[in-house]
Amino acid sequence: MSDPSSPDFSSLVNRFAIAGEFQTAARHGSGHINDTYKVDCTLAGRPVHYILQRINHTIFKDPAALMDNISRVTAHLRAKLQAAGVSDLNRHALTVIPTRADGPVFRDDAGQWWRMYHFVERARTFDKVETEAQVCEAARAFAQFQCLLADLPAPRLHDTIPNFHNAVMRLATLRDAVKQDPHGRAAGAQPEIAFVEQRAAMCARLLDRHQRGELPERITHNDTKLNNVMLDEQTNAAVCVIDLDTVMPGLALYDFGDMVRTATAAALEDERDLTKVFSRPEMFAALARGYLSEAKFLNAAEREELVFSGRLITFVIGIRFLTDHLLGDVYFKIHRPNHNLDRCRTQFKMVASLEAQTDAMEKIVADAFRQS
Repeated sequence: MSDPSSPDFSSLVNRFAIAGEFQTAARHGSGHINDTYKVDCTLAGRPVHYILQRINHTIFKDPAALMDNISRVTAHLRAKLQAAGVSDLNRHALTVIPTRADGPVFRDDAGQWWRMYHFVERARTFDKVETEAQVCEAARAFAQFQCLLADLPAPRLHDTIPNFHNAVMRLATLRDAVKQDPHGRAAGAQPEIAFVEQRAAMCARLLDRHQRGELPERITHNDTKLNNVMLDEQTNAAVCVIDLDTVMPGLALYDFGDMVRTATAAALEDERDLTKVFSRPEMFAALARGYLSEAKFLNAAEREELVFSGRLITFVIGIRFLTDHLLGDVYFKIHRPNHNLDRCRTQFKMVASLEAQTDAMEKIVADAFRQS
């Protein structure tokens, strides 16, 4: 979501209650949804840093509700961490910088929505998994994040993207896209469509258990990639969970499942050589160790579905890529013809790999429970 005009950063930054004098701003990070800038200021001759973001209100259609969620969540996290004796809170929980009108977000004359955070110092993110230790730390951080938010007071958080992980709805949307076939692409995706129909019953499994009261609604992050956890530059320990736009009510299993999908994958999400695509058992073991070391809140039904959740979320993401391919690539950005179909095929190959390793992964989870 890039505005062709360059923002007047000095004026924009001073809409917020910053400490210090604005110096410069430059693009920061590798995110594809919001426009993110690192802001450099000085205070009494010393540097002070912030993160400034333009919220993509095409995807997040109610920025005010989104920022209400983030304000409540970050305040609760900071209070819980402070009560636990954690020092340097600005490194361990995102800190929203209010506007000078004391709101969490600023809307400019062009209708763009802006927010600011304290910059998390002496920490970095990784776009690609490099070690089992990174996976373990990220999983531990996401589990702690869920645990700390388990007692967030009412009211219920807003659904920033309704039905985000609703597998039954995603399946129905795909079937409609196949039926309508607006770009004549269904004929070239018959193996992928058949793959979905062979596994269609998967989609309702977690939702049915939730409806029966077996899987409770929790507050979840919903985008649990490695690069949404900042790791200490020196120790590589998890410091702070970031990118809170999709924090909303959901199932804990959605977060674990998306970690399985992203952290255990041996290849990139759009790899065309499917012989390179599989789930790495050593990364799954690191993920299970890290997550279960902190996820003491899980009930028996949630524990039973941990391994299945990885297959389900990977399957659903594949369905979304396939749907977008059939609809003409209207949601996910593409960089080559059939890019979303390639992404779909990668996800479905991952599903097959996860299916083949189900028994081994169940044993890994059981062992990790015993050690936690």
